[in-house]
Amino acid sequence: MNRKLHYPKIRDSRDFPLGRCIAFEKLDGTNLHFVWKRTSGWIALGTRRDRFTWDHAGREAFAAAHGNVADAAELFEQQWTAELEVVFQKDERCQSWQVVEVFAEYCGPNSFAGLHKHDDPKRLVMFDVAVDGEMLGPFEFIELFRELPIARVVFQGKFNSSFAERVREGKLDVIEGVVCKTGTRGNVQMAKIKSNAYRDRLQQSFGERWEDHWE
Repeated sequence: MNRKLHYPKIRDSRDFPLGRCIAFEKLDGTNLHFVWKRTSGWIALGTRRDRFTWDHAGREAFAAAHGNVADAAELFEQQWTAELEVVFQKDERCQSWQVVEVFAEYCGPNSFAGLHKHDDPKRLVMFDVAVDGEMLGPFEFIELFRELPIARVVFQGKFNSSFAERVREGKLDVIEGVVCKTGTRGNVQMAKIKSNAYRDRLQQSFGERWEDHWE
């Protein structure tokens, strides 16, 4: 039986609506999430497919299950927990929030297709936030968290096929590609576009299985 994903699968851009959008750099790493509750503080962490409690036992279990990102909880605590709690607790726009899911990419300078070099310095880059089960719209996300090290915005404007082709041809300053987002809280549409150069690297590295890491 398939488990519910904590973060939705992002489709390619064929059905993405034409019009105003924001394109964020798509970092090559591991998709993780961290959960905060107003009455309890930080309560959980996990990948797209699983979740563990934030207490010592849960964090140990997470590290045992995901050795390639075993230091993610410590890294998140160092880089994000205090800064985010300031926003959640003090920003009047967030006062009604009860449960917040923070989505971040775990990556290093040489991470590739979800694999990480052991000796590389790692970072967590926040790219989405869900509030009480609803994903924030991209414009609201930027407005609230622009002062923090969130995923880099590489384009704001009208989405069309010409923009998608520019990404594929490597005309934007990105390595893997972009994620385009539009809509408002609870009604967000997303599409990923990857570069042809990244596709070529996947083909060289994974042969016939390269599409497992594509769009």
